[in-house]
Amino acid sequence: MYVAVKGGERAIDNAHAWLAEERRGDTAVPELSVAQIREQMALAVNRVMAEGSLYDPELAALAIKQARGDLIEAIFLIRAYRTTLPRFGASAPVETARMACLRRISATFKDAPGGQVLGPTFDYTHRLLDFKLAADGEVPAAPETPAAPAEVPHITGFLNRDGLIQEEPAGDDTPPDLTREPLELPAGRALRLQSLTRGDEGFVLGMAYSTQRGYARNHAFVGELRIGTVAVEMEIPELGFAIEIGEIELTECETVNQFTGSKTEPPQFTRGYGLVFGQTERKAISMALVDRALRWKELGEEDSGAPAQDEEFVLYHADNIQATGFLEHIKLPHYVDFQSELELVRRIRAEAEAATSREAAE
Repeated sequence: MYVAVKGGERAIDNAHAWLAEERRGDTAVPELSVAQIREQMALAVNRVMAEGSLYDPELAALAIKQARGDLIEAIFLIRAYRTTLPRFGASAPVETARMACLRRISATFKDAPGGQVLGPTFDYTHRLLDFKLAADGEVPAAPETPAAPAEVPHITGFLNRDGLIQEEPAGDDTPPDLTREPLELPAGRALRLQSLTRGDEGFVLGMAYSTQRGYARNHAFVGELRIGTVAVEMEIPELGFAIEIGEIELTECETVNQFTGSKTEPPQFTRGYGLVFGQTERKAISMALVDRALRWKELGEEDSGAPAQDEEFVLYHADNIQATGFLEHIKLPHYVDFQSELELVRRIRAEAEAATSREAAE
């Protein structure tokens, strides 16, 4: 007989207490502070901010600590907290051309206007474990780097001088806000980009990788990847002009894709675009590749049937919070549902056995 497990609120309270004890770990080891997570696990903090749609390194670090390092759980915490915040206005579009770049590279032009800046990157490391870190050794200070110019032009702007890259239409209308309105299909590019920047990094990476393996006819070059801080400005009606209210760190990627032309567009280069909070370049590049794959219809291309070109498939499955909720709900009590299926299987088996017995008797 199938028997339901009982315990109720007392069992749940005990589970929470046990979780808190496990989160703390061995009390002989010093507790990890929120400041340590914020400063020394910055890439994890950046991912939580990006997929949680809230730029606050302190809260993201707290969420990581509370979630025992489970980044999706931390993202869930940040999104839940975000819903409690009042909204008192909207900022102006950020000017990424005026970004104070920590890192700025191009895979298409060696002598990129404005210069190449490698910045802090894993690209040239040997991927060998550094046992000095286990010994808590001090890290030598990085050499002084020259200040970045006040304005660093985008690489695609130079292609555009010769008319070799597709013109982007001016976006005059205020785009829909995915954090306040449910996703509706078909989605415009602005909504697709919002969904991708909030999407799970692993999922978006997998979709991007599929395009490189031929499942979207999408051969891309990184026209430019830049990481740095930009000013956030807000229009103040009483003043009649915008004022700077803070700075945020962003990663921006523009890919350049060959395009042989279609019935509506001439041969040229087209773009994919990614913009993410913090230093999150893997996500930004992946986002740009998937963005370009999803543009097949507006560019007049044929549908190749690739997963990355299926808007409904990509956008409805990219969100890790929705995916987690649907996945993990099946471990919660389903006693009544299972009992009904159990009875159904027993009845079908009994009918099948009875039919077999009748056939054998005949």
